[in-house]
Amino acid sequence: MNTKEQVTVEKLYHFIGGEKKEGKSDRYGKVFMPSTGELMALVPYATAEEVNETVEIAKKASIGWKKTSVGKRIEVLHRFRSFIVEETGKIAHLIGQESGKTISDAIGEISRGIESIDLAINAPHLLKGEYSVNVGGEINSYSIKQPLGVVAAIAPFNFPFMVPVAMTSMAVACGNAVILKPSERVPNTALYFSELWKKAGLPDGVWNIINGDKEVVDAILSHPDIPAISFVGSTRVAEYVYEEGCRHHKKVAAFGGGKNHMIIMPDADLDLAVNSFIGAAYGAASQRCMAISAAVPVGDKTAEVFVAKLKEKVEELKVGTFDDKSVDFGALITQEAKDTVIKYIDESIEEGAYLCVDGRNPKVENENGFYLGATLLDHVKPHMRIYREEVFGPARIVVRVDSLEEAIELINNHEFGNGVTIFTSNGSAARTFTENIEVGMVGVNVPIPIPVGYHNFGGWKRSKFGEGHMFGPDTARFFTKSKTISERWPESKITDDQVAFDFPSNR
Repeated sequence: MNTKEQVTVEKLYHFIGGEKKEGKSDRYGKVFMPSTGELMALVPYATAEEVNETVEIAKKASIGWKKTSVGKRIEVLHRFRSFIVEETGKIAHLIGQESGKTISDAIGEISRGIESIDLAINAPHLLKGEYSVNVGGEINSYSIKQPLGVVAAIAPFNFPFMVPVAMTSMAVACGNAVILKPSERVPNTALYFSELWKKAGLPDGVWNIINGDKEVVDAILSHPDIPAISFVGSTRVAEYVYEEGCRHHKKVAAFGGGKNHMIIMPDADLDLAVNSFIGAAYGAASQRCMAISAAVPVGDKTAEVFVAKLKEKVEELKVGTFDDKSVDFGALITQEAKDTVIKYIDESIEEGAYLCVDGRNPKVENENGFYLGATLLDHVKPHMRIYREEVFGPARIVVRVDSLEEAIELINNHEFGNGVTIFTSNGSAARTFTENIEVGMVGVNVPIPIPVGYHNFGGWKRSKFGEGHMFGPDTARFFTKSKTISERWPESKITDDQVAFDFPSNR
């Protein structure tokens, strides 16, 4: 589709029990095309009653899915994966349409989402229990992992495919039924791949989508038959979801925001560091929780050379429509998001930051789209709001320090601990950094330290609440409960004089 074409506004739906369901309330959210600013759909906001009905359908479906052999479950995941590969172009177009990111970036997102499906396909290995023979008195002990029942996932707007799939593939493989609430900003992608789940043979009711806002979230958080919730979004909402979920005795893995730093040492390959920063900082219009937000060059000489090289590259970046192959990144998700980033830029300049590159008024073909160009600010200080808070837009900053120790202290003092990376050619410096930094995902000479699908994803401090992970083997632990069984099949009949009142032991 050409973004110049007229966009038809349609009413969307929920996906419940294997069917498209119209919303029962009269409340709808507006879904915009960021590249043009046009209204492209209306998404229904469900009521608490609709959430309850969905849970009942999912509960019934989970009983049969739990009893389905893990091998049969994995067959469904194999088919789902093959359909995703076949439909990559279609899914990438949907992602670009409703999120604003470029097609190439959307394809990259899909490939990372497939990694989580690949891990889930290996669920039989992760679901194996342990067995001990004759722990005492002819007793054997073993453990098993069982599904939780109905689990929920609440997804963000910035990754319409990767995050929902990463949050739920293992849950399905482990035998759970899933209720996904996608972001009301980007519902189309999830609704589309829901049909691929059905096509792959997933029983009706095992996969469900219910759209909505805070009313739906609160209904999920308080529902007694949803024992586990995975969430990705802002730190403010992540903390709320965690606290409310725990208050209702649920497992919660709530992933929040980040302020991800890149340290540039004097011995670093500065050209490599600059190129790495460009992609990691401005890709997807900087709407990534793992985007590099702050460059931290060590020493003024390093800073001067790094900033000069970086400024030249940033000025060349091009912003435009999602389907324009010549652009580097696309629009922000909404006009409100654009206005918020501009406010951060304006305030930082008032506070004394130096504006190296101004992207507040980019030259674009469609001025109604939610566009901001790449902005770079130098001499940012830790007390400034643009440093303290997560900025979800292409306004990146440079914070200068005098030593590696100062850089580590700066980062460790920040409330977020999602991702961090260092560029250096010194192994000792890298080791000091990786051992002492208080951040969950750490890189050395890599632009974005997001783990591959078979390693655990998760930040520290106020970037993550709860003990669950997204990606990695901990997802299987999160979506199951362990049961330990001790059994004895005695060779001789037990008589009354063998009754013991001592605490069991292996004496």
